Amino acid sequence: MKNIKRILVVLLAVVVTSCSSEQSLQQYFVANAENPNFMSFDIPASILNVEKANLSETQAKTANSLKKLNILAFKKNEVNAADYETQKVAIKNILKGGDFSELMKMNTSFGKATIQLKGDDDSIDEIVIYGDNDEKGLILVRVLGDNMNPASFVQLLQAMEKSDFNGEGLEQLGSFFKG
Repeated sequence: MKNIKRILVVLLAVVVTSCSSEQSLQQYFVANAENPNFMSFDIPASILNVEKANLSETQAKTANSLKKLNILAFKKNEVNAADYETQKVAIKNILKGGDFSELMKMNTSFGKATIQLKGDDDSIDEIVIYGDNDEKGLILVRVLGDNMNPASFVQLLQAMEKSDFNGEGLEQLGSFFKG
C-alpha cells in the first residue's frame, strides 16, 4: 500500500511539473485585447484584395494559404511607461520560447523589429512581426495561415503589392501612433 501511495505521489509530481505555466502568444493576445493601453485588430485575409490582382499560380496559392492577421499595438505615454516595459519583456519572453525561430532582425524608421516563424522548414503556420520604439510604443502582428511555404513568403509580399489594398480599415492604427 505504501508503494502505491509513493507511486501516485511521484506520478502527481511529474504531471504537475510537466504542465507549462508559460503563456502562449495566443493567450497573450486574448489577455491583452481588452487592456486599455492596447489597440487590437483581427483582419481577415480577404481585406488585402489579392483575388483582384493578376497573380501567378504560385502567388495565388500563397495568398490562399493566408487566413488572417492579428494585431496588437501599444501606444506608450508617460502614464503607462512601466506597463510598456512589462509588456515588452513579456512579449520577448514568449518569442524566445521554443516554438518560434527567428527569420530576421531589422532597424526601421519605427524602431527595432523582428520576424519570427512558427512551423517547420516546409510548412509555416504563423509568422510573427514584433517591433518596439521606446518613445512610441510597440506592435505585435500575427500572420496566420495554413502550410505557408517559407520560400513563397516573398511571393505573398509581391501579391500584396499587386493587390489594390490601400490600408483601408487600418487608419485607426496609423492615427493611434501619430497622436
